[in-house]
Amino acid sequence: MFDILISGGTVYDGTGAPGRRADVGIVGERIEVIGDLTPVPRDRRPQVRPVPAARSIDATDLAVAPGFIDTHTHSEGHLLVDPQHANGLRQGITTEIMGLDGMSFAPLSAVNHLTYRRWLAGLLGDSIPDLPMDSVAAFRRHYDRKVAVNTAYLVPHGAIRLEVLGFRDAPLIGDDLRRACRLVTEALDQGAVGFSTGGAYYPSPWGDTAEFIELCRAVAAAGKVYVAEPRRAELDRAHGGDGVEEALQVGRQTGVKVHFAHHRTGAHNAGRLDQLMEPIDGAKAEGIDCSLDIYPYPTGSSIPVSSLPGWVQEGGPDAILQRLGDPAERACIARYLERDHHALEDMVFTCLPKSPGLEGMALSDIAEDRGLSPGETLCELLLEQELKVGHLRSPPQSSRLWRQVSRDSLELLGRPDYMACSDITPAGGMPHPRCYGAFPRFLGRLRRQFNVLSLEQMIQRMTDNPARRFGLTHRGRLEEGYFADVVLFDPERVIDTATYDDPKQYPVGIPYVLVNGQIAVDEELCTEVMAGQAVP
Repeated sequence: MFDILISGGTVYDGTGAPGRRADVGIVGERIEVIGDLTPVPRDRRPQVRPVPAARSIDATDLAVAPGFIDTHTHSEGHLLVDPQHANGLRQGITTEIMGLDGMSFAPLSAVNHLTYRRWLAGLLGDSIPDLPMDSVAAFRRHYDRKVAVNTAYLVPHGAIRLEVLGFRDAPLIGDDLRRACRLVTEALDQGAVGFSTGGAYYPSPWGDTAEFIELCRAVAAAGKVYVAEPRRAELDRAHGGDGVEEALQVGRQTGVKVHFAHHRTGAHNAGRLDQLMEPIDGAKAEGIDCSLDIYPYPTGSSIPVSSLPGWVQEGGPDAILQRLGDPAERACIARYLERDHHALEDMVFTCLPKSPGLEGMALSDIAEDRGLSPGETLCELLLEQELKVGHLRSPPQSSRLWRQVSRDSLELLGRPDYMACSDITPAGGMPHPRCYGAFPRFLGRLRRQFNVLSLEQMIQRMTDNPARRFGLTHRGRLEEGYFADVVLFDPERVIDTATYDDPKQYPVGIPYVLVNGQIAVDEELCTEVMAGQAVP
């Protein structure tokens, strides 16, 4: 007898093979059988007994696929206070990788955890302050069978640096470097699937390429992945003065597997895929092992505190607030921000918890209302909100430009070295629509609009590709003996409904999601089952 029998659907096993008519029988956490499990009598008598199962799901006209693996999320804080995680789960996501961009909560002492929690609050949310985060093993226990999705973790460079040196700009050398290398090794031994660095998320940018190389030697030795969000801050510390070249140099010097976070075109380089990929394709020709991921939107989301210069970051949140509170220093910071017009351009606020009525407003509009410059306004908001501010970039006004960036995302996902991600940034009342719609946008809207990838190729980029890359054992495929992470969706109806101006909208066309053999979404309703495991 099966615990769950999924019958009548078209099974896409995740390998890229075309779909086939088959039934899926599940016992406990695993797939027991895939095949023709629904008896059809030769004389078509209706009294023939069905295959026994505690729960049967009719998948007629539905695709049956492995649960989607999201290679880039910032859900670690949100999951602790909202373990149901409907915004991810209802996209068909059954496994999320956390610890991206060099920032997260572990391994950190209690004091350092509270410090980083404050700095990251506009992105990761509040989390729970008194949970122990002093090791990756402790971190992983907070999610194991306590949240609705599986979770995997990358040890973040920022946390390592904070734990060893504090929130300050100092060289990581000698005994400090040896301690940092030990922390990375311990984290990998405790189940981290790799290591990450961030583009502008301090204290990570205070490191240089030589530091990244030394820390990644342990990652390479363990056969795990270095995930790089190419740096945007402190570029003078990067090999070649460029974040992409820096990450490639780390791969070149250590042999580590390199994975580029959300590597995509935007308004400034729409349609220039050859230019975007030239450095990476050249490095791959050298033998550097590279992979990449992408989300299907023309703009991203972040935290404005990361735009402040390095000298303002020195000392962490209390010191930053003190500088913002000093009129002379605040004026200096505002001038710095306004010299980099891109840092303020098209900024729309997603998270302003002390002023929720301003969420969804553009910085330029708030500045006009206050009679201040954009830089002065941003400094004022950071001070008022005690740094807990999130923002996104407004999408391009040109529909032609937006369409080109969307097509670019499909063209890139068509490459075998790419995989899909959401980059969930859940804090605030007006989050980026990717938090609710990234996977169904790829799977439905854009796949049908551009017809660049077949359905089986799209599914492979969302399942088997990330499972193999990050070493997620017995996941990413529908095979006998694999964990029963399964998503059922209507290929012709699935679509995202979240928009930039109304982001908290769930997709349609994904009626069932299973996590480790338990039904987590039942007829498009979350079941409150917490079956997620800390993996691999």
